[in-house]
Amino acid sequence: MQSSLIDHINKFIELTDADIGLINSAVVVKSIKKKTFLLQPDHICHEIYFVSKGCLRLYFINKKLNEQITQFAIENWWITDYHSLENNVPSNYYIQAVENSEVVCINKNKLDDLFEKVPRLERYFRIVQQRAFSAAQKRIEYIYSFTDEERYRHFRSLFPGFIQRIPQYMLASYLGFTPQFMSKIRAKKI
Repeated sequence: MQSSLIDHINKFIELTDADIGLINSAVVVKSIKKKTFLLQPDHICHEIYFVSKGCLRLYFINKKLNEQITQFAIENWWITDYHSLENNVPSNYYIQAVENSEVVCINKNKLDDLFEKVPRLERYFRIVQQRAFSAAQKRIEYIYSFTDEERYRHFRSLFPGFIQRIPQYMLASYLGFTPQFMSKIRAKKI
């Protein structure tokens, strides 16, 4: 719902009633069924997505023809292909619903217009993107410095509920190992 987006924005910046009206007029709320794609390769990404309910994933097909998940987005998280969005070039990624989901979509042109009309929104997006970038840096660090088992245990300790929400092969892809290795790790009950 838009209210979840407004609530999230208000955690970082203060919105006026006029700001809220402008934001609400710029967004579209979509209900997305499980396995539905919001983006596929060779299409240009024109929107950013705020997850108000459910779970989405961003992935590409690697050279071994396996899905490689680079990002998940659950409630109150953003997801998009920023490279395609900002450069107006075809994407290499898929964005797909992992669960039945509800997303708040903002078209790039409308977002740019909102930045002009509600300049404080740029601060909100800067903070959110800095946090996301920091998390991505930590993930890369963990990939290079933790063993597969350590990476799994660490992720499980940070997001115990999330592990129950997604298929294990998706978690394996995100953590950088095979579904077979995931089965071995889970069999150890670590």
